[in-house]
This record gives sequence, structure tokens and C-alpha cells, in this order.
Amino acid sequence: MIPKTFKEVLDLGDGREISIETGKLAKQAHGSVEVRMGKAVMLCTVVSSYTPTTMDFFPLTVDYREKFAASGRYPGGFLKREARPSNEEILVMRLVDRVLRPLFPSDYKFETQVMIQLMSHDENVMPDALAGLAASTAIQLSDIPFENPISEVRVGRIEGEFVINPSRAQLADSDIDMIIGATEDSVAMVEGEMLECSEEDMTEAIKFAHEAIKQQCELQRRLVEKVGKKETRSYEVAEENEEIYNNILEACYQKCYDVAKQGLGKKDRSSAFSEIKDQLMSTYSEEELENNGHFFSKYFKAVHKKAIRDLTLKEGIRLDGRKTTDIRPIWCEVDYLPSAHGSAIFTRGETQALATATLGTSREANMIDNPTYQGEETFYLHYNFPPFSTGEAYPIRGTSRREIGHGNLAQRALENMIPDDCPYTVRVVSEILESNGSSSMATVCAGTMSLMDAGIQIKNPVSGIAMGLISDGVNYAVLSDILGDEDHLGDMDFKVTGTENGITACQMDIKIKGLSYDILINALNQAREGRLHILNKLTETIATPNENVKPHAPKIITTTIPGDYIGALIGPGGKNIQELQKNTETTIVINEDETTGQGIVEILGTNQEGIDKVMASIDAMLFKPEKGSVYEVKVIKILDFGAVVEYTEAPGNEVLLHISEMAWERTNSVTDVLNIGDVIDVKYFGVDPRTRKEKVSRKALLPKPEGFKSKPRPNRDNNNNRK
Repeated sequence: MIPKTFKEVLDLGDGREISIETGKLAKQAHGSVEVRMGKAVMLCTVVSSYTPTTMDFFPLTVDYREKFAASGRYPGGFLKREARPSNEEILVMRLVDRVLRPLFPSDYKFETQVMIQLMSHDENVMPDALAGLAASTAIQLSDIPFENPISEVRVGRIEGEFVINPSRAQLADSDIDMIIGATEDSVAMVEGEMLECSEEDMTEAIKFAHEAIKQQCELQRRLVEKVGKKETRSYEVAEENEEIYNNILEACYQKCYDVAKQGLGKKDRSSAFSEIKDQLMSTYSEEELENNGHFFSKYFKAVHKKAIRDLTLKEGIRLDGRKTTDIRPIWCEVDYLPSAHGSAIFTRGETQALATATLGTSREANMIDNPTYQGEETFYLHYNFPPFSTGEAYPIRGTSRREIGHGNLAQRALENMIPDDCPYTVRVVSEILESNGSSSMATVCAGTMSLMDAGIQIKNPVSGIAMGLISDGVNYAVLSDILGDEDHLGDMDFKVTGTENGITACQMDIKIKGLSYDILINALNQAREGRLHILNKLTETIATPNENVKPHAPKIITTTIPGDYIGALIGPGGKNIQELQKNTETTIVINEDETTGQGIVEILGTNQEGIDKVMASIDAMLFKPEKGSVYEVKVIKILDFGAVVEYTEAPGNEVLLHISEMAWERTNSVTDVLNIGDVIDVKYFGVDPRTRKEKVSRKALLPKPEGFKSKPRPNRDNNNNRK
């Protein structure tokens, strides 16, 4: 029996449409939906446990996977099946999670799993822009408590016009690439990169995307109405005790307010707040602690948060004593690591990043082999966040999703500033040594300086800043350069990077509903002031990129050779190229241009003399003498019937100078005229049609002796006839 299905379609108005359908697949999931756009098909399911966990946070898992079969491909590697998620898949998981998580009830502690799978791929559809729509629709079709539908769209700007969900090919011509997540009422998440665009342009792009999101939220409502809305499941709500809250508020609020007002450092501040909490706990009996201990911790945290927020809103003072627009003290240093190709330290307050830049050939490019995209990155950035950076000790189990996300943000902030003609593959690594507020923005700053120290001629230096927001619905304060604590207790975490000309990347998470565009614009403008202040600190340390790479860093020269010479340069079994690399202490990489068929040769070495030798060898290999031209040659071998000579401008290119072409007079012995090591001029006559060998002549450049008569050549035909 064919199951009954329900479907709704959204016309994007440009010949494209998005459809959402349910009722056919994955019916045992609590909610499931197929999202289609073109040939792209995405299946999303959601399941939530009916048994609460003991965790003090909402255990939500968002999983996004792209199946290789979706594009008719096999997974690479020895095991031909999908394994751990790629970086790109993890980034999509983070995008969706950040919009969904705040819309579940704060007291909902049931393990929930959203699984999004790309089952069919369309090269003209970028699937990450559909993942949020799929996740929200699946939840709407379930009985899981969730505030209201959300969606996400990508927005690009091509030739001044905004485009919703552009293809990858269109993005190549776009100066904006952002994904926006929102409800019908307010924007919740922004992430993307730009080519030094203005704050006004970014705001307009967000507004344009939000209008498209409203249509997609309405699309979900229509489908749910057609299917029939399930009654939201009931669950046990955690009890509250207003009396205990009021007692803690009265006992601790002013104390927390006073400590917050002192502007203490992180450790002293933490100790002072802990002392207030310990004093509170000491006023309760063991029985009260056993019965209501969870209330005490919960409500103290709430009172602590309220005191800090009120201090900022009422007096404009922050935890560390700064005003809302103040940036913490900054110090920077470049060329810190003597053996690195480029290095820099950036320290802002209690956050410190040590970045290194490493230069290599195309062989070191980061290869990407996903179902939806295959390519390579010649600039990439890795971010490491060790436990000691926050004074903690915990097991290290590989690269975390947070590290991947922060590294990606910093990479996008810098990548468009790498010049198009940069011959190197460049890897930047940021080691976070201290952290109390936006280590990703510290990574951008340290990364910029490490690139400049390495001699990469970046277009413009880039700085970054993390902004915060505290609002009570009426009053608000935008905070520049937020602390870690301000990130947790604030209503917005907004990171923006850019040059003096404009924004290069951003990441924003909003925790409150209905953030007005006026507040957003104020935050962007305040961010620009802070960003430029930080940028000045960077350029005070290193004003412009170093003109040359470090003496110990590799120099690189790129040249091209005809495609039919690639084999000659490599040699049988790689003999020629291996010997050349060994003799010159260089690394030689050869790639074939698929369009022209030419060979692209990269020569990398720390010794310029070695690079020059490789170039001379290539020039010699490509050397082709022109008919009628005169060349200087050196005698390298004596034979009975002539001398082997080598072109001095192309060592290794040899030709036979026949004994008859050495002089006008009869030459009985080669050594009567030439000896090994002699340097002479010869004229090139091309290929002799009789011998089918190249012909050069010394005598052609000598004056013919007076009265000289050439001996006539025997007529071979007559000789044959006589026989």
C-alpha cells in the first residue's frame, strides 16, 4: 500500500523551487521530511527521548552527512564507506545547532537527535543552505516542544544584486557569502565572509535574507496544517521555589554587584564570587542542602548574572572595570620563533594567540574530497585550543567541533586578503595560550601578523573583535571586546573581522528575540571603531609585509614548459628530476594545466643558487637554436670525425661540429684546429636534409681564403650507374 504523502512547494520566482514532503520515508522517527531543490534531495529526521537525563544542559545532537552515492561517487581511502564527518559537514552541524538550540524550552532535558542526510546532490544547489529548513520542518512535524519554525538561507551579491541560495558557480562572482538563520520575527544567527564590504551592505544582506526566511517558515506552517499538528508532548517540568530565590536575591545580589564593580581580574573575581556562594551555603543546614541544594546553586547563578547585567545597564561598568566601548590592553610581537617561516604573538587582556605561517608548494595544498565538492585549498588555517589556556586539565580527544568552527571563521577572515598571484601554499596555525574572550579574533590578529612576517604580500591587514549585548527589553548596552563571562551572561555574541576598507567575515549568535536592526547597526558601527583600534596596534608592530621571505624560508619560482617536455624533465622513473633536486637542494613539483596542457613547474628552495641552477637546466632543456643564428659553444669531446660542442647559454645541449665545417682548408685532425675546453662561435644551419642531423659550422663565420675552390662532391647516382 502506497503511503499517503503531504507536500508543499515554494516558488523562488527565478525558475527554481523548494519542496518539502512527508509521509513516505522514515515514519518511525518522531518527525521526518524530504526537502528537494532541483535534483538535490535531503532527508531529515528527529527523535527525542521520553526519559529525562540528569545533565544540566539540553543534550541536543545535530548530525549532517553527505552520502557519496548522492553524487554517484565512491568514498576515498581503503575502507569504501563513509566514516567520521568531514570539516565541512561539521560546520553545517554547527550552523543548524546554533539556531535550533535556543528555541527548545530551557527546562527540556531530553536527549534529542536531529539527523540530516543528503541523499541526492545537484551541482547547482549548495545543500548547507537547506539544512536549517529541513531540521525545523522535521521538528514541526513532531510532538517535540519547540517555540516556532526557523529556517536558514544563503545570500550572495552578484553585480550589486542580492541572490538567495546561489550556486557554487554564482558564488565565484559574489562579493558576499553569508548564511542567515532566523525565525519569522527575528534573526538568530549570521555567518559568512565578504570582500571588504561596508556595515550598511551587510545589514541590507541580512534584511534581504530574512524576507526569504519568512516565506520558508510559512511554507512549514502550511505543511503542518495540511498534515495536522500533533499535540505537543507533556513532560515533567522542573519545580521552582520562589521563596528560596527571593532569599538568595536579598542575601547575595548587592554583594555580587559590589564585587563586579571592583574591576577585578579573572582569578580574583572568581574567588570573590565563590566566597559569596560559600557564605550563602554556610547559612543552610545539612538537611536543607540535601533537600534543596540544587536550588541554591541554580538561583545563585541567576542572581550573580542579574547583578552583573544590571551593573552594565545602570552604570555602564563591566566586570573588569572597563566602559562598554573600551578595548583591553594589547601587546604584539613578530618573528618570535626563529625557525618558523613567519610567527607572531597577539595578546589582548587575558587572551593570547601564537600564530605561525608555513610556506610550501602546491603539493602541500589541503585536498578536499567530499560528495558535493572536490578541490584544494592553497591557504588554510588550523586553530588549537589546549586545556591549559583556561587553566584546566581534561583529556584531549582529537580536534573538537569548536576548534574546527573557530579555525574556519579565522580562515575566511584572512583568505581573501591572500594575493591571487601568491606562488605558495600557505598554512597558518594558531595556538591559543590563554583564553578569556574571543580567541578566534585573537587568531585573526596573530594570523595577519604571521603572514606579514613571513613575507606574504597580503592585500590589507585584518583585525577582529568580539562584541556583546546586554538588554532588558528597554535599555541595552553594546559591549566591545567581550570577556568569556560576558559571552555567557550576554544576549549576543557577535564577531566581526575586517580591514580598514570593510568587513571580511562575521559570526553572530543572538540569544534574545526581536533584536532590532537599529541595535544591529549600532553594534556593527561600534565594532568597526574597536576593529580599527586593534588594527592600529597590529600595524604599529609590523606596518607592512616583509619584502622578502626569511633566509631560512623557501623561495619559490613558478615557470611553464610545453606539455611534451614534462616527461623529459621527469626522466625515466623520475631519474632526471630526482637527480636535479638532489644536486640543487630544491623541491620541484610539476603539474599539468588541464586547460592548456602546459606543465606548471614549481621550484622551491632556501638557496637561490640552487633555484637558479634548476631554471638554467629547464632553459637548457627548452633551448631551440634558430636557423641562421650564431651561437657560442664549448668543445666538450673530440672525435675522429669532428668535435662535440655544447651551447654555453644552454648547458647540456650538444651538437656535432663536423671536421669538414671547422675550417676552409682541409683538416686532417680535429686537434689541429680545436681542443677540449675551447670556446668558439658557430653558425646554426638547422637540420641537414642529407644526414637528418643538426648542422653547425665554424668555417661559415671565417673569411674564405683568396682563390679557394671547393672540391666538387661525387655524384652518387653516377657512381651507382658506373657500377
